[in-house]
Amino acid sequence: MKGYKDPGFQDRAAASARAKNSALEKLKAMPKPDAAELAAGAARHEAREAKAAAKRAALREEKEAAERLEQEKVRLEQEREAEAKLAREKAQASIPTEAERKAARDARYAARKKRKS
Repeated sequence: MKGYKDPGFQDRAAASARAKNSALEKLKAMPKPDAAELAAGAARHEAREAKAAAKRAALREEKEAAERLEQEKVRLEQEREAEAKLAREKAQASIPTEAERKAARDARYAARKKRKS
């Protein structure tokens, strides 16, 4: 029985060239696309591009709406903080200082003294 013989470089190169020529002949034998098929392909491509553009526009609108919402949240939070600060300042102003408490105490003491005499 005859053993297996590994193909040499020349054999492999020739087989590769035959395969390339065969593929090229098949490609040349294929019919050329007609104008109607090309137009249909172009229309499909345009439709795909229009759909992608619409999707990008919708995503952009959604992103802008989210940014506007976030800005509105920030503005409302700043307003709440300003209102809270104003309320704290009002509460702080209504709390008498040490000097005011002393003056009120002295006035009560003077009124009591005046009533007694």
